[in-house]
Amino acid sequence: MALTTGILHLLDRLDDTPAMVCSAARDVLAWNAMAAALLGDFSALPPGERNIIWRFFTDSDSRALHDPAGQAVFARRAVADLRSAAARYPADSGVRRLVDRLLAGSAEFRELWARQDVEVRRSTRKRIIHPVVGPLDLDCEALHDPHRDQWTIFYTAAPGTPSHSALRLLKVVGSQDLAVRE
Repeated sequence: MALTTGILHLLDRLDDTPAMVCSAARDVLAWNAMAAALLGDFSALPPGERNIIWRFFTDSDSRALHDPAGQAVFARRAVADLRSAAARYPADSGVRRLVDRLLAGSAEFRELWARQDVEVRRSTRKRIIHPVVGPLDLDCEALHDPHRDQWTIFYTAAPGTPSHSALRLLKVVGSQDLAVRE
């Protein structure tokens, strides 16, 4: 289902807040520049790879964005959330294909999937370890559009905190590759 123009306008106007829109299966449907700077440039990925659960379980750079304690929590919640989407959409070939790819590509996913936990993800607190601006303690607000079963996710930090300062720096740095090449 398509995104509303209002949501797309909102993403564009949020130039200091990482934000993205995901499907029920956590396919990233739209994002702003700050989300690309924080989580990686989704436009550089083929559409089939633009899924936050897929990236977490199959891409070490994506996984490294989570602190070690957060990795275990995210893994468990993401699998339980995907199981919930699979239950809501049992005939959806995209959801089934994603689950099959994850089962084939990740032993950790297979183990968590076998537990049969079901959960719909809500707002949470996360620690993101950014390779340029360092650790950020962020509130992750997930707003649900039940008519489209899409989630708009915002990453914010309390004003005056080191994480807020790091987000301000990230706005300046953007998604530039600052790696030193030899």
